[in-house]
Amino acid sequence: MLIFKKSYMKNTFLLSCLLLLNQTLQAQQVIQLYTGKAPGSESWTWSEALNTNNAFETDALYNVSQPTLTAYLPTRETATGTAIIVAPGGGFHILDVKYEGEAVAKWLQSKGIAAFLLKYRVAHTLGDDPVKEIFSKAPEKSDADMRAAVPLAMQDGLKAVQYVRENAATFDIDPQRIGFIGFSAGGTVTMSVVYNATAANRPNFVAPIYAANSLVLGDKVPETPTPMFIAVAADDELNLMPQSLEIFQKWQAAKQPVELHVFEKGGHGFGMRKRGTPSDKWIERFAEWLKSHGYLKKRYPAEWEINYTEEQLEEFRRAAELREKNDWANRARYAEDNKKLLAPKPGETRVVFLGNSIVEGWVREQPDFFSKNNFVGRGISGQTSPQTLLRYRQDVLNLKPKVVVINIGTNDIAENTGPYDPDFTMGNIISLCELAKANDVKVVLCSVLPATEFYWRKSVGGAADKILALNARIKAYADQHKIVYCDYHSALKNAQNGMSADMAEDGVHPSLKAYDIMGELAKAAIKKALR
Repeated sequence: MLIFKKSYMKNTFLLSCLLLLNQTLQAQQVIQLYTGKAPGSESWTWSEALNTNNAFETDALYNVSQPTLTAYLPTRETATGTAIIVAPGGGFHILDVKYEGEAVAKWLQSKGIAAFLLKYRVAHTLGDDPVKEIFSKAPEKSDADMRAAVPLAMQDGLKAVQYVRENAATFDIDPQRIGFIGFSAGGTVTMSVVYNATAANRPNFVAPIYAANSLVLGDKVPETPTPMFIAVAADDELNLMPQSLEIFQKWQAAKQPVELHVFEKGGHGFGMRKRGTPSDKWIERFAEWLKSHGYLKKRYPAEWEINYTEEQLEEFRRAAELREKNDWANRARYAEDNKKLLAPKPGETRVVFLGNSIVEGWVREQPDFFSKNNFVGRGISGQTSPQTLLRYRQDVLNLKPKVVVINIGTNDIAENTGPYDPDFTMGNIISLCELAKANDVKVVLCSVLPATEFYWRKSVGGAADKILALNARIKAYADQHKIVYCDYHSALKNAQNGMSADMAEDGVHPSLKAYDIMGELAKAAIKKALR
């Protein structure tokens, strides 16, 4: 759950936002580039197949005869409006769809880029081990087969750019921000495309990665500015480093923007493989290059993002990633506060409110409500039930409360930390209750607040119905185990089972009016639990 209200914007919320907005990825869709047989290969009768046990140790797609694009689209919240077509390598005999295809496309998707994995036509393989067949061919035969495939692969690449541009509105991308990245043979396709393109099918920027320049068709550098990113390893076994230098020098001579990275070690075909060599960092350099050209700038920035520079957002993002890695449950959030909180005095009734940004915001908006009633707030923005469970002992049980008020579930449904599983969420809520009982702590179980959508994750549908269903399970469990149930939902909902603007300006986070209502309900529930 996220908060963007300017009155209490803090870095903790920004960290949550930046992580959450990048966690949900859209499903892929496959697009046929041609209707019927692809031009130039009408007589081909074989069908593509995948080999996963080969000397290249990758997923090798071979006998591609029907070119396709597989779309990896970002969510609207992360979308940049940039698109990149990805052409894997494989010597025009296979396509390395694992390390030079899918992994690249998913990485681009995670950055808000619409990625399109291109399956272009390759030479015919007779057996079921295309990699073995590559090694068994005579060099002259292999070279001839590769050169015969290049024109067809280039045609597929040109068609791909044209298709993406013509359907830019459908994919919610800028038709003048379409890039093309290719690896090895895919780099050959990349350069052949940019040399032979027209205005309709020319990419706006390109990234030939250890490209086989000797097989490229054409040599006419476009007059239109076409930024280029090049990466290659100095120890490339196919000796493609000099060919990358040729491309660089040609682009530079034409006064085109170009950036070249030659890594001391990495070999050929590093792609997204992790080899423990300098080439492992090429994708980070590519991200920096994309950012420098504005290709990572969000198309629909959230209200809270507008107030910060790209550098500030990047700083927040790095901090968020570090916290995600080192402290997923954010146990550090209240560590110092917990140390300062003295043990309850004899006869003292301490109550801890456990939850997400609804509780955290409540403490901030109405601190007197908590201090005067000896209530302790332990809410953390963006948190889901497994995160609260992980920090439950230090943030609740060790504080020795008489009662814990549990309000969790919104962010589970919003899929902040992964796909929503009602059984998993309910199981975590039950664990919280059982741990409280084992430690002689009374429980007040609260309903999830109404919401019809989550502004930070609009791709999640059916929010209102999912909340109703979870609340029904929470109430049933509370009734069965004689636990007090605090029904915020019924008191705050509108006709659509959401919250009106007077109750929650953003549709999720309560207003002062809503907190006043919740406060009365919570005090009554606590009183009942203490009987």
